[in-house]
Amino acid sequence: MGLVPMTAIVLVQPEIPGNTGAVGRTCVALDMELILIHPLGFEISDKRVKRSGLDYWPHVRLTEYASWEAFLTARTPRPDQLFLFEEYGARSFYEPDYPEDAFLVFGQETKGIPQAIIDQHPERLFKLPMRSDVIRSLNLANTVAAAAYQALRGKL
Repeated sequence: MGLVPMTAIVLVQPEIPGNTGAVGRTCVALDMELILIHPLGFEISDKRVKRSGLDYWPHVRLTEYASWEAFLTARTPRPDQLFLFEEYGARSFYEPDYPEDAFLVFGQETKGIPQAIIDQHPERLFKLPMRSDVIRSLNLANTVAAAAYQALRGKL
């Protein structure tokens, strides 16, 4: 029996344990894998990660990679599987049709996705549209939740 395609959340070098815990909780709710790309700004055993994930953390399907390159080597994603979320993305996250095996990629809370990754995939940049021009971005955990639900729209 083969693996069932699954949308995954990829956090590249997350810095804030509470956000990662909250994202893990969203992954459990939506039956998504959580992929963490190192280095992390905290220890995964950090109480703050588990507190934000509540008692759901043991149910997170967690995979960790030492680097973006290690992730690419292990997973070999097709270009149409990658969705990089940045505040300045050219396209709205409402536009694409997300495949069942999409990788929704998010960067550090303070710096975003590393420029080297963006340079590798410039046509895969998406943003969450906002009405207000006084807000640059949403909290990482909120952005992930919105994007995850959009990617699964019609599949839940």
